[in-house]
Amino acid sequence: MEELFIPESCTVLDAMKRLDETGRRILFIAPEGRLKAVVTDGDIRKCILRGEGLDAPLTSAANYKPKSLSVSERGRAKAELERWGIDALPILDREGVITDIVFAGGLDVDNRKKVDIPVVMMAGGLGTRLYPYTKILPKPLIPVGEQPIAELIFSRFREFGCHHMTMIVNYKRGMIKSYFSDLEKDYTVDFIDEDTFMGTGGGLCLLKGRMDSPFFFTNCDTLLDIDFGDLYQYHRKHGNLVTMVCAFKHYTVPYGVVELGEDGGIAAMREKPELNFLTNTGVYVVEPRVVEEMPSGVKLGFPDVIEHYRRAGEKVGVYPINESSWMDMGQMEELEKMRRRLDGQQ
Repeated sequence: MEELFIPESCTVLDAMKRLDETGRRILFIAPEGRLKAVVTDGDIRKCILRGEGLDAPLTSAANYKPKSLSVSERGRAKAELERWGIDALPILDREGVITDIVFAGGLDVDNRKKVDIPVVMMAGGLGTRLYPYTKILPKPLIPVGEQPIAELIFSRFREFGCHHMTMIVNYKRGMIKSYFSDLEKDYTVDFIDEDTFMGTGGGLCLLKGRMDSPFFFTNCDTLLDIDFGDLYQYHRKHGNLVTMVCAFKHYTVPYGVVELGEDGGIAAMREKPELNFLTNTGVYVVEPRVVEEMPSGVKLGFPDVIEHYRRAGEKVGVYPINESSWMDMGQMEELEKMRRRLDGQQ
C-alpha cells in the first residue's frame, strides 16, 4: 500500500512516473498516513489539458475532496464504488489514517463508461518490422499469449460495449478472414479489401458510404488499457473532428549530450538528459465526415490527414494517457514486452 502514497511536494511528472511504476490509476497524498487528497490518471490528464506543465506542483492536479469510507462502513464499499463511479476507495480509521484500499477490480465492479460505436482497424500492412514472423502470419494474427493481437484489441473495445468491428485487409487477407469467421465471438467483423497499399489513412476511402457515426480507428498492433467510453465522451464534449490518443513518454538519454557552438566549441553539456514528450499511439476517434472527404486511391498516412485538417483550422484534439496504459508490438522487442506484461496480468 505504501507505494501508492506520494508526497504533496512532488510534481505532476513525479506522479506520472509513480502511476507507471505501480500500474494503478490512483495515488494518495497522506501525510503520516492520514488521507489528505488523491490523484488519479484522469486528474493528471485534466491538469495537462488546462495547460499545466509536467513540472507543475502536484497540488494543481490533486483532488482535495476525495471519497472515503470508515472502517465500520467497509461493507458498503462495492455499492459506493458503483454509485460514485470510481476505481478505488480508501478505508479510514477514526484518526483519518488509511488502513486499507478497496479497488473496484477486486470486487467485480464495472465503472467503465459504455459506448457502442464502430471500431475500424487498419490491418493490411506487411508488418516488416516483425519479420520473420510476418513472413508466415499477417501482423493482426501474431499471438500475444494465447490470442492474436487483433482479437485482444477487439476484446478491449467489446468490454466497453462496441459490437461492430471492421478490418481493412490486404496482406494475407485470406488468413485473417478465415480466423475471424471461425472465431466464436459476440461481435461482428466485416472486411474491406484493400487491393493496393494506401497507408494508414488512405484505406479509409474504402469506407465511403458506410460510416454514419463517429468511430474508433486503430492500428492492429496497439493495445490500450484505457476507458474508451471516457475517450469518446471527451471527443464529443470538445467537438473534435478527430481525437488522437497520445501517451506520455519519459526517456533518459544514456549518454552525456554535447551541443556545439557556432565556432565548433562546446556551447553546452548535459549529462544523461531526461526527455518528456507525447507520442501518437495510433488510436483515434474519428467523425464520419473525414471518411467522406478522403481522396480515393491516394496513399496517405493518417497523421498526414490530421495535419491537413489542423492546418485548415479544424478541431483536432489530444487525449493524453500514461505510458503504462499503452502497449505496442510494432517491433520485435516491444512484442516481447507486451507478452511479458500480459502474462503478468493473468
